[in-house]
Formats: sequence, C-alpha cells, structure tokens
Amino acid sequence: MRKILLPLVLLAAAGAAQALTPDEARALATGETDARIEALHKALATADDRTAAFLQALADDAVKTAGERVFVVKDDKATDPATGAAAELPADAEDVVNNNRMRGELDTALAALKLFSPDDAVRAAAVTELQKDADEAKLPLIEKAWAAEKNAAIKAQLGLVRAGALLGSEDKTRRLEAARLLADSRNAATRNLLQQRLQAEVDPDVKAALRASLREVESSLAWGERAAAVFSGISLGSILLLVALGLAITYGLMGVINMAHGELMMIGAYATWLVQGLFQKYLPGAFDWYLLAAVPAAFGASALMGAVLERGVIRFLYGRPLETLLATWGISLMLMQLVRSVFGAQNVGVENPSWMSGGIVLMGNLQLPWNRIVIIAFAFTVLAGMALLISRTRLGLFVRGVTQNRPIASCMGVNTARIDTYAFALGSGIAGLAGCALSQVGNVGPDLGQAYIVDAFMVVVLGGVGQLAGTVYAALGLGVLNKFIEGWAGAVLAKIAVLVLIVVFIQKRPQGLFAVKGRSAEA
Repeated sequence: MRKILLPLVLLAAAGAAQALTPDEARALATGETDARIEALHKALATADDRTAAFLQALADDAVKTAGERVFVVKDDKATDPATGAAAELPADAEDVVNNNRMRGELDTALAALKLFSPDDAVRAAAVTELQKDADEAKLPLIEKAWAAEKNAAIKAQLGLVRAGALLGSEDKTRRLEAARLLADSRNAATRNLLQQRLQAEVDPDVKAALRASLREVESSLAWGERAAAVFSGISLGSILLLVALGLAITYGLMGVINMAHGELMMIGAYATWLVQGLFQKYLPGAFDWYLLAAVPAAFGASALMGAVLERGVIRFLYGRPLETLLATWGISLMLMQLVRSVFGAQNVGVENPSWMSGGIVLMGNLQLPWNRIVIIAFAFTVLAGMALLISRTRLGLFVRGVTQNRPIASCMGVNTARIDTYAFALGSGIAGLAGCALSQVGNVGPDLGQAYIVDAFMVVVLGGVGQLAGTVYAALGLGVLNKFIEGWAGAVLAKIAVLVLIVVFIQKRPQGLFAVKGRSAEA
C-alpha cells in the first residue's frame, strides 16, 4: 500500500477537519458511481487522516462490504474505517469494485491529499497530477493547501491548479479571474484545459479572456517545443557523431568502405549488455557503476574484432574499394547471424543506472533526460580524446604519415602494416563506444547497426573526408535539421528531405564542408 502523508495538524489548522463517519464510508464504498463520486467530493472538503487512509484502501482494492457495514482488509485482518478498531469480517463480505472512472477520481483525490505532505517532492508531484484534472469540487482542499504552502515555486504552480478549478465555477467573475491567471502557465495540460473550457463556455466575456490566455500559453509552449527540437537534434547529432567518428578513421583516413561498421557498434552494445548482466549477478550493490566497466569492455571487444577483420580480410583488399565494400557487407551479415545464434533474435534491454534516470525540467513542456545529456557529454569527450590521439601522440603521427604517403612512411622505418591494424582497431573501438552509448537510449538487437550506418557515411562525406571538424559540424547539423523537418513533415519525409539536401550539397561542393588542404603539380 502506498504511503499517505497527510498531517492532521495542517488540516485542523485550516479549520475544517472532521472524522470519517460510518455513513460516509458506506457512501464512498457502495452505490452507483455518480453517487460515490459525489460522496468523494464531499469527503475531500472535510478530509482527515482516516479519510485519506480509507481512500487509499479503496484505490488498493482493500475494502469489503457486508450489508450496511464496511471493512478495510489488510494482511487478512479487518478493521473499521471510521474508528480503526479491529473487526470480525463476515463470511459473506464482498469486494468493492471500482470501475475506471472511479479509479481516476480516487487517484486525483489522493493526489490532492498529498498536497499536505511535508516532502516538497511529493507535493510537487501532487500538483503536477492535479493539473490534469482540477475541478471545483476539489477547490476547498486546493485552497487550503495553497494557503498553507511555503515553497514559492510549488505555491505558484498550485495557484495555476486553483485557477483551473475555478474555470468550472458558476460565478462569471471567478471564471474571468481564472482565465487571466492561467495566461501565466507554461504547461501543456493548461492548454488542453483552456481548449476544453473554450468549447463549453457560453459567456462572450469569459470566452474572450480564455482565447487571450490560450494565445499566451501557446506562445510560451512554442518556445519550449523549439528548444525541445534543438535538444533532440543535438542528442541525435551526438549519436551520429559517435557512429561517424570511427568511420572518419576507417573511411576518412584509410579509405576503407567498411559496411560492417554498424555490426562493430552492435558488438559494443552487446558487450555493454553482458557487463550489465555480470554486475547484476555478482556485484548488485555496485550496479550503478557498471558503465565504468562497460565502456572499456565495449571498446576492447569491437577493437579486437576490427583488428581480426583487418588482418584476416581487409589488408588484402587495400586499393580495391568495390571488393572491400562487398567483403565487409558479407562480414556484416555473418556477424548479425552469429549474434542471432549466440544471443537470440530478440532484442535485449540495457538498464540505465539510477543516476541517469529522470531529467531536468526547464519548462512545462521541456524536459532534458539525463541519459541524453550524459551521451552528449560522452560523445564530445570521445571526440576530444580522438583529436588528441591523432594530433598529439606518436601513434597519431604514424597514422597520419601512413595515410598521407605510405611509401615515404615505410622508407622512414614505420611498420605500415601494423599501423593499418592499429588504426582500423581504433576506428572499430570507437564504433563499440557508439554501441555502448546507444544501449542507454534503446534496446539492443542484431539489427542495431543497420539503422545508423547510412547516416554515418553521409555525415563523413558531408563533413569532408578525413576532417574531424567537418564530422562534428555535419553530425550536429544533420541531427538538428532532421528533428525540425520531422516535426513539420514526419519522420519518413524528414529522412528523404535530408538525403535530397545532402545530394544537392555534394553536387555543388564534392569535397564536403571542409576540404583537405594540399598541393598538386600538373604534368
């Protein structure tokens, strides 16, 4: 049974607390739904802690009736709801049945009662719940809570709930007051409430006030929707960036068209799932930190597979792009079938650690999930690490030397075959990191990589082959553009529109956003 937090002192201070009577308990538990709801509204106006406990018992299906008597049954023990005293449950006692309408009313009533909780989080959640269904019957309780509320932010939101309840008043003055107060709301539920009330309202003055408030609310929500689209676009762009960073090495620097790149991502995602399973079984107390082990595991598993592919297949196909494409495509099919055979064809779920649950609420219709924020930060951390490795380390110098002029690098004593393997393993390992990140926002399955491989190639080509800066701009730009077009035309048309724009852009600028600087001599 959920815990009810309703301090009797607060209600007594409001001057209206009364004990639950047997007649009230019977009216709440028996009869037609309309009569029970009317009794519920009356009980809310004078609710005490026994009323709250009884309403919770009704919501939990823990109430039985026998004739004129009502019982609360918990752990096979019956009590009288009015007195709390133990009672003997008759053999012919019947369960109280609540239909969906009654359950909705009970849930809203319980949310109203939680407005008196000493916990700010509980009261804030209760206000949010009440915004969906505030009516004049709950107004006495809402006004008591509003008068007693000390938290300024919660009191402001509770004032909007009060205004929403006033919209149903028979007093025109109160409806006008409510309409003006609701203009300051930043919540989508308020917009729905105003639209519904506008259809039912007959007074022209009130209708004019409702329209004005609706325009204000819609204007405020529009900004939240735009900000949400930008954040979603950046989130999608960060995922594309992680996917494309590996391709920026294997395709951009090495010139290998690796159609198995998506399956290397899939391997990283399954490695994350396996690490999660090990923590759940052997280290349940440290589950929240399993990602610290999953990140290197995902990188290592994909990097190892990439090294095996490079040494076993790709090293024999350098300079033959068509054959490389066909070979890696065949490898991708083999890897997908291998995963299906080992782990099954069904998707597997990877849980977020508790610190990645929830999000930051900035506006009524704008919430930034923590898992998306962490992935954005992770993507840029990987980008910074990769940029430093390529530009500041000995391995990065060798990779750049081999990709720019293999014969000269070999003459200088560089083991070009080994550097090829290292570079391909690095690109594959970054694909594994992308798979680890993707596992935090969706299910993991054998087809995981297929949804991103085409977009990743488009990012690399659009940004400029071999250009990390171009990859960043292209990934974020495509992510934001895709989300804005998706909100206007739908997901399918958004994909088509983005593809057409990329084709047109490449026709005008084949080298991409950032061209490789260099010199050439014509014979």
